[in-house]
Amino acid sequence: MNRVHLVLLWHMHQPDYRDPVTGAFVLPWTRLHALKDYWGMVKLLEEFPAVHATFNLVPSLVRQLQEYAGGEFHEPWFDLAFCPAADLSRQQCREILARAFQANPSQILRRWPRYWELFQKANQLRAAAPDRFSTRDWRDLQVLSQLAWTDEEYLAHHPVVQALSQKGAGFSEDDKAGLRRAQAELLVQVLPEYRRAADRGQIEISTSPFYHPILPLLIHSDVAREANPQTPLLHPPFRHPEDAREQLVRARPLIQQACGVTPSGLWPSEGSVSDQAARIAAAAGFRWLASDEGVLGKSIGVGFWRDSRGLPQNADRLYSPHRLRFDDGEIIALFRDHFISDLVGFSYSRMDPAGAAEDLYGRLRAIGESVSVGRPLTVCLILDGENAWESFVQNGRPFLREFYRRVQADPEIRALTASEAIAAAGDIPAIERLAAGSWINANFDVWFGHNEDQRAWELLRAAHDAYDRSSSPGEVTRAQRDRAYESLLVAEGSDWCWWFGPEHASSDDVDFDSLFRTHLAQVYAALRLEAPDNLAQPIKAARAPGMLVPPSGYLSPRIDGRISDYFEWIGAGLYAADWRGTAMHASVHYLRELRFGFDADHLFVRVDFRPGALDALPNCEIRVIVRAGEELRIGVRIQDRKLAEVNAEIGDRELAGDALVVAFDGILELSIARQSLAHQEARLLLRVALWQGALPLDLLPREEDLELQLGEENFAWALSRPPGA
Repeated sequence: MNRVHLVLLWHMHQPDYRDPVTGAFVLPWTRLHALKDYWGMVKLLEEFPAVHATFNLVPSLVRQLQEYAGGEFHEPWFDLAFCPAADLSRQQCREILARAFQANPSQILRRWPRYWELFQKANQLRAAAPDRFSTRDWRDLQVLSQLAWTDEEYLAHHPVVQALSQKGAGFSEDDKAGLRRAQAELLVQVLPEYRRAADRGQIEISTSPFYHPILPLLIHSDVAREANPQTPLLHPPFRHPEDAREQLVRARPLIQQACGVTPSGLWPSEGSVSDQAARIAAAAGFRWLASDEGVLGKSIGVGFWRDSRGLPQNADRLYSPHRLRFDDGEIIALFRDHFISDLVGFSYSRMDPAGAAEDLYGRLRAIGESVSVGRPLTVCLILDGENAWESFVQNGRPFLREFYRRVQADPEIRALTASEAIAAAGDIPAIERLAAGSWINANFDVWFGHNEDQRAWELLRAAHDAYDRSSSPGEVTRAQRDRAYESLLVAEGSDWCWWFGPEHASSDDVDFDSLFRTHLAQVYAALRLEAPDNLAQPIKAARAPGMLVPPSGYLSPRIDGRISDYFEWIGAGLYAADWRGTAMHASVHYLRELRFGFDADHLFVRVDFRPGALDALPNCEIRVIVRAGEELRIGVRIQDRKLAEVNAEIGDRELAGDALVVAFDGILELSIARQSLAHQEARLLLRVALWQGALPLDLLPREEDLELQLGEENFAWALSRPPGA
């Protein structure tokens, strides 16, 4: 049997979902996975000293873990979970229901009888749940929603957590306070545990680009067409190799500061590589990188089809490191066994832990017994080190223990770090090129192939162009440019486009979408530029479309900014946003309804706000945009809930004063003279955007612009009458 060198690379990654305005961690997943996975995954190895592994830590994750460990953080779900149950408002109760059950039902919720009982009760009561849950229900739900995300070692041995686990229900506020202290203790231990494991030589720490971007797309977005000839391209392309370099250069010092080691290895975000990305990584000091077998197959022109036992063709090529040489250096490339890695990530959770571990171990033995090349076989098992375990019994710990035990006892299988495996590989063959691709189908379609992805890249490109134009001396300070550039780097992360397009969806889609656009808006704000209105428009397809009712009569409203006569808007067209399908913890919405209509010479527009919106937002700007050949832009500034200023431009000129009447007194009403709109089509396009400072907050419609059909049959301007006649 050929010796098998097993490279276990656990990729630890949660994106830096921080609201750039408030500084809050909008989503809780970094904290929850820190409690359930990040500490325990490396701590478990102490039981198996002969098993070595590589842990890939994303720098933005590490920075967030440092903040959690320091205790100086703001996370809304954390605050809600530990708020006194008797003090919860109805809105807070609804938010708890929206967040508390976001866990695997079979392995997390059902594991705790009281948790499962509350889950079923919430499903039965639905909208009535906030009124039918008792204070005891809320307190138990708060505690269990946190306790369920606790590492197995803590559940078994930490005195406070163990006691709560055994209690199971009927928790007190003191219990909740004890759990909060236990969480704080565990969060402090996460990064030091990696340092200790690295110091004893049992793990290697690799890293990824700082904010987890797809490096090849940053370098030149046309590389997407190289990976898949059918992928649409961006015109002009996104092309910023300097950003790819910066994302890499920033990564290594943070890991060194946090863990005491300077990484020599790189897991490029999503295994995404190209020749140019590899060259930049080598220049940044990385000695090795890893990707997927599909990329290797395209690079050397072979396939790795499996037989009935799961053994690949061309196994000698797959189970070997490969050397990439450049004029100014080189880098070693490792390629994961996609088939085996996916068995761990997606299949073994449905098996008995011992049986799954035996199957994985048996496959490694079969590789060593079937592939004879006269050198060790380097088999790379690379996958997510956090999310997969939610589907396993007891968070995957029985499976991992069974597997590690078998590997440690077998002298023919050595679990090595990536660098150890490279050093022990013997002669490393060279490859002439590294094909562009990722771990998903060896292309970039998930992040670039859908029109939602394309729109996100267009917005990113526009923000970067604005940043590049601001480089003239005297326009902005160095600190302002630094803030703008930081926002750009965050917005380049891969996770935003992971959720755009049809491939993936979650209950947090609204948050992902809003945060991405807010980071881009921050670029403009830092540069003292006006951000474009389209940053207020969601990218992800709306989950709950608005209601549109066309006009049913001509109008003659009094433009005074208030509902002085209910009947004056009877017959108006109506667009009403419908957010019933949106999770309660999602973004706040301020705009409620948009009414519109005509008389012979005017377009009338009315904007209504959601209840309480103006109390929360006394100072804002409402932008009304009408497109009819040229674009009419009307800016209405509200100060202390009163109309303060109106600006109107059409094309590149100011709109004449008598062509526009604007009033605001709780609602916004406008009258726009027909003669100011040189329309030549059978429709007008209308949208309303709400801004505060330099940030877009809301938009109606939130999908495409609202089409106002013209013609007398639509109770609108007659098409036969020329403008101004």
